[in-house]
Amino acid sequence: MPILDLSPTLAITRGFGRIPVRAVSPVVEGGAYPAKAVVGELIPIRAKVFREGHDAVNASVILTAPDGTEQRIDLTPMEPRGLDPWEAWVRPDVPGAWKFRVEGWSDPWATWLHTAEIKLPAGIDTELVCLEGRALLERTATRAEEAGQTVQAAILRATAMLLLPERPAADLLEVATAGGIVAAMETYGPREMLSPTADFELFVDRKTALFASWYEFFPRSLGATYNTRTKKWTSGTFDSCHARLEEVAAMGFDVVYLPPIHPIGKAFRKGPNNTLAPQASDPGSPWAIGSAQGGHDAIHPELGDWDAFDRFVAKAKSVGMEVALDFALQASPDHPWVQGHPEWFTTRLDGTIAYAENPPKKYQDIYPINFDNDPAGIYREVVRLLKLWISHGVKIFRVDNPHTKPVQFWAWVLKQIRDFDPEVLFLAEAFTKPEMMHALGRVGFHSSYTYFTWRDTKWELTEYLNELSSETDSFFRPNFFVNTPDINPTFLQSGNPAAFAIRAVLAATLSPAWGVYSGFELFEHLPLRAGGEEYLDSEKYEFRPRDFAAEPNLNLLIGRLNEIRKAHPAFQQLRQLRFLVAPHDDVLAFTKTDGNDTMIVICSLNPNQTVETEVSLDLPALGIPTGSVQLRDELTGSTFTWSESNFVRLTPATPAHILHVVGR
Repeated sequence: MPILDLSPTLAITRGFGRIPVRAVSPVVEGGAYPAKAVVGELIPIRAKVFREGHDAVNASVILTAPDGTEQRIDLTPMEPRGLDPWEAWVRPDVPGAWKFRVEGWSDPWATWLHTAEIKLPAGIDTELVCLEGRALLERTATRAEEAGQTVQAAILRATAMLLLPERPAADLLEVATAGGIVAAMETYGPREMLSPTADFELFVDRKTALFASWYEFFPRSLGATYNTRTKKWTSGTFDSCHARLEEVAAMGFDVVYLPPIHPIGKAFRKGPNNTLAPQASDPGSPWAIGSAQGGHDAIHPELGDWDAFDRFVAKAKSVGMEVALDFALQASPDHPWVQGHPEWFTTRLDGTIAYAENPPKKYQDIYPINFDNDPAGIYREVVRLLKLWISHGVKIFRVDNPHTKPVQFWAWVLKQIRDFDPEVLFLAEAFTKPEMMHALGRVGFHSSYTYFTWRDTKWELTEYLNELSSETDSFFRPNFFVNTPDINPTFLQSGNPAAFAIRAVLAATLSPAWGVYSGFELFEHLPLRAGGEEYLDSEKYEFRPRDFAAEPNLNLLIGRLNEIRKAHPAFQQLRQLRFLVAPHDDVLAFTKTDGNDTMIVICSLNPNQTVETEVSLDLPALGIPTGSVQLRDELTGSTFTWSESNFVRLTPATPAHILHVVGR
């Protein structure tokens, strides 16, 4: 029979320690993958901590930085106390691999205080209670001395001398609960039966993994020209995009995202509106990657060469932006892989290679990869490609349809790239079932597209944001794209500018990361067919040069939203979100908070009509016991004094307030 180890600091990896600690979070898949955080982000550490009998229990989180430095933060018991929840919020300050554990411990001082509060006023065991209190204070004084805190030790010993049984009970309790004594006991008081959990991983990424504003455009459309005589297009180039980079940066965007920039196949090339009858000058879909000119490690020659791409990346950096590159693991029938590695695809019984399908949609110009035929070869090739683009300054990849590839594959690839360069970030374009989307987040995708595009009503948004901010926050970071080349949202298909403004406000304030596909700011809205979500004359299949200064446009609002986001830490985090009571079904009201920065957003969900409602503020939650609060609207500059109940009127011309709490 094995000998039971009863050492007081035994780390329990399975089962309960002397002081039981369970339900620790954030823990992803039992600790198989690290939970997510970014530098400066407030992270909640939670656990259930309890013990036998009536003696007091307490708990701490031990946070270990990448350099091995440890920091102790005490947990606070939460309501309902009967369910034993404990919580502490921590804020990692450097990127890298962190660890944390929760330590449950017996708290003799809290036990003594509870006993004293009951017995001393009743005159029960007064002498014994005072004797026990003096002993605890003396023990703590010794610990303070060992820590070099001689002044604290002297105060503790002086307090011990004041615990005289002859004194009135009220005086004794006042001595024991004085502010200085409480602080000293919290720092140096005895922690018995220390019961640590196992260490759990917390990977802290750079801030852009959580907070960023994305803008998507097709380089081939920027500067593209059409010759009416020859009826041929001349493609835009990386160099012709530089002016647009300056304009996008001026609107406050951090990331410029490019669809695939590789050679495009000619076999089964798609024409306008996804037809199978292209003209000779039709450019085809950028996602049909590969031709005789190269594959994923080549640049479409009409866009420029490697030097031109490097100039583009450098230009983006010079105006304060990063380049995100589409990473689509698929191939056109003309891709060099088809001849060089036919085993990487699926051959059907008739001898043909299976093309991509999402019935009723067919993508005859795209071959999906079969990851089970030669996994070792495919895995190595993918890492090679990523490292190639990283060497040219790309530190962000938007991964196309990752949910159609094995989760195990992504877990391996993301681990390889994190070890190679932990600053590289991956955004999952995974519009699919929740379990798959969450699995991709768990294994390492830094952020993901979401269901926001289809969440229009108040109850849908409230339910979804509560999930994102408090249930999946440890592994699933959202990016709220208001539109994409694939999705022309139904809410926008009226073309009503108020609808576009509403969705921009919601995306930019509800999520720390949001994205805009070019054309949104110009209110592009026509669908290919009624009831569908494809754009008419989709840029996926043709050149779409635009006049981005054309009126009307949403440029000023978008720029202001990004400016507000950068000025307020509350909008740069996901978790501290609280919905407010606003009875009208077409008004969404919420607060976001980080430290002393508190924002209140009230947004109409009706682009066609004026809406009026009362908005109720929870003043204590804002740090205001009673009275009123001073607010400034960051959209208009107007100031307000609000109380617990406030009348709000929103119109299609002014569909939202973004209010900063400036005085309490």
